[in-house]
Amino acid sequence: MSVRFEKETIRDAPIPGGRRTDIAHEVGERLTGGKSQTGYLAAYLQQLQKNPLRTKMLTSGTLAGLQEALASWIARDSSKNGHYISSRVPKMAAYGAFISAPLGHLLINILQRMFSGRTSLRAKILQILFSNLIISPIQNVVYLSSMALIAGARTFHQVRATVRAGFFPVMKVSWIVSPLSLAFAQKFLPEHTWVPFFNVVAFVIGTYINAHTKKKRLAALRKKYDDDRRTSSGRGDDYSRRGGY
Repeated sequence: MSVRFEKETIRDAPIPGGRRTDIAHEVGERLTGGKSQTGYLAAYLQQLQKNPLRTKMLTSGTLAGLQEALASWIARDSSKNGHYISSRVPKMAAYGAFISAPLGHLLINILQRMFSGRTSLRAKILQILFSNLIISPIQNVVYLSSMALIAGARTFHQVRATVRAGFFPVMKVSWIVSPLSLAFAQKFLPEHTWVPFFNVVAFVIGTYINAHTKKKRLAALRKKYDDDRRTSSGRGDDYSRRGGY
């Protein structure tokens, strides 16, 4: 008995969602550069190596301005005209470029130099502890102080009150997020990509902290306004009971 096999022609069939896959692949290639290393991320990392401080200043300033606008929208903190983009946006951009970026550049360089070449588990744990107990408190105090000044604080007592009210809530968030993000960077990211990664993390956390602070400030203003109205109303009633005297 003989068996006959007939040739079959296999034609290329369209893959479901193929076009969307191609678009996503093209976007990913353009962002990361793929094997050619010519994408936006590669260009950004190249600028970080050539002009580290300038690149960090531009990045931090842009993200800080965007963070302020987004936090205002989340907290419903609009201006008198009903806009969420107020004069605080360029002020926060200036803070990000001229205060946050140089400070972060200095502190991260100190951290990386202290633990350069040390890859043991003990060194990684010490690096996380140093980041959370030294670097994060410094950055958060500077951040809250700057936010207080941008919000209108003009005296040392006003700035100190803002820092005291927001420091521990902010540190609680930092103590949760910072070890996780630093451990992730230690495990999966080369050191030259830490800056953009931490910028993204800081943008998300900073937006949350900023929105939370704005909500507390608005609640305090509303409470003060209601108390003033009650006081004024009580004085008016007392004046009426006295017969106008």
